[in-house]
Amino acid sequence: MEMATVWEWVGYAASIVVAYSLMMSDIKKLRWWNLVGAALFVAYGLAISAYPVALVNGFIVFIDAYYLYKIYQHEAAQA
Repeated sequence: MEMATVWEWVGYAASIVVAYSLMMSDIKKLRWWNLVGAALFVAYGLAISAYPVALVNGFIVFIDAYYLYKIYQHEAAQA
């Protein structure tokens, strides 16, 4: 399989994971799945030199990680 084809599949996988994340009613699951999808898009964007795609999804990874940290921090304080 050619490398371009592999990266196309990474892009498709990222799209599917992000779409799946948006079907979650549990915010923690939504954030985790969205983080994975965005990280795949970062890899995809860098691989095909689509730097705006990589940049915005890198920002999304950061935002998801931040809110997951806040969620887990809040849960720990409640325990």
